[in-house]
Amino acid sequence: MSELVIELPGFAGTIFRPGDPDYDEARTVFNAMVDRRPALIARCTCTADVSAAVRFARANNLEISVYGGGHSVTGAAVVDGGMCVDLRGLKTIAIDAQKRVARAGGGMTWGEFDAATQEHGLAVTGGRVPSTGIGGLALGSGSGWLERALGFTCDNLLEAEIVTATGDVVTASAADNPDLFWAIRGGGGNFGIVTHFTLRLHPVGPLLWGGMLIFPGPRGAEVLKAYRDFVAKAPDEVGSGLAFLTAPPEEFVPEPARGHPCIGVICAYLGDPADGPAAYAPLLELAPAVAMVDVMPYVVIQSLIAPGNPKGRFNYWTADFYDDLSDEAVDVLAGIAGQPSSPFNQIIVVPGGGAIARIDDEATAFGSRQAAFNIHYLGMWEGQADSQRHIDYIKHLAGAMKPWSTGAVYLNFLGDEGPSRVEAGFGPAKFARMQQIKAQWDPENVFHINQNIPPAPSVPPQR
Repeated sequence: MSELVIELPGFAGTIFRPGDPDYDEARTVFNAMVDRRPALIARCTCTADVSAAVRFARANNLEISVYGGGHSVTGAAVVDGGMCVDLRGLKTIAIDAQKRVARAGGGMTWGEFDAATQEHGLAVTGGRVPSTGIGGLALGSGSGWLERALGFTCDNLLEAEIVTATGDVVTASAADNPDLFWAIRGGGGNFGIVTHFTLRLHPVGPLLWGGMLIFPGPRGAEVLKAYRDFVAKAPDEVGSGLAFLTAPPEEFVPEPARGHPCIGVICAYLGDPADGPAAYAPLLELAPAVAMVDVMPYVVIQSLIAPGNPKGRFNYWTADFYDDLSDEAVDVLAGIAGQPSSPFNQIIVVPGGGAIARIDDEATAFGSRQAAFNIHYLGMWEGQADSQRHIDYIKHLAGAMKPWSTGAVYLNFLGDEGPSRVEAGFGPAKFARMQQIKAQWDPENVFHINQNIPPAPSVPPQR
């Protein structure tokens, strides 16, 4: 294998192999439950490197994974014994502030992207944790605090440069390869490796009114019911999310509350900052124990939940969409989520509506645009010994909420739950269409280390 790597034609990046000094760091992903050892990690610096790596892997019968931010809970960035195509060297960004467009390399994180676009007072809906890769988020649809005003990340994708399963480079947009463009907006990394994203930007900040409200855990059902009613009538500019958490041992938390269950509400107001307090008045009138809200940089709001999401904890996730949250559903959720198995758990309730619901459900591969809520069940803990207990807790909580779920799911929040859950993320008709598109672009299912969409049979490959 060493000789073949040295002779890898057209590759100008860096190769990491088992035993190399930086190999272990390069293969480590966000979720500590994933401990995989690729035969090669090819850190690419340009599109030509990605093409060369794909061709080499195909010629040597190596499975291919793609490392963008490494944030997938399934650890899809790395594959045992295969080739990890590492995009972390593709971090270029070009911003046209007048046209409000950014062309960004597929290895950028949202923290890097936000920092660059905010220099121009621009942004697009991005990940809630700065270390999230732009590629995985955008291809999975792209949920974030600003989605009710600006739509998902994929709704703002104008063009993608893609390395296909043959190593060729194509463009996907509304004008070029429109079926492929439709599929990558929500279909994940099933159709190729996106090396550059061209995204529409919007005037955002750099200062917004926002922050976090914290309520005592015993008020969980009361606060969630009030929040449910609040977001149902809130204008698009009101960005938010509610989470069942454990209060951290920080100075801003009243000492008696530290280490105890709590409810946190993130606020991110996209209108005039002076109007922020009035826009969130129904929540402020609930008398939170902590109100860390003020005019602050957008990038600070984007970093608010980062401390609770460090790389290296053990993670188990699942998710579901809901058309409504009845009082009974809220009572069930609050009752179980208020007694967490781990102080690091996060049960995040994300409201729908606004811009995402005004886009036709058939416009992109991603659907469920009319759902009222998307709940992300994140189990996080430290130390492997008690893993099964934490996994069972999350399964129990999500299972208790199944009677109210739509059956659909947002793929970026989903763990490794099998092909039926992936299909449920799209519904039978969309899934079948994506299988046809997959068969055109990746008939041998080269890109299968992901939430996989297997190709439909008997469709000639497109070259």
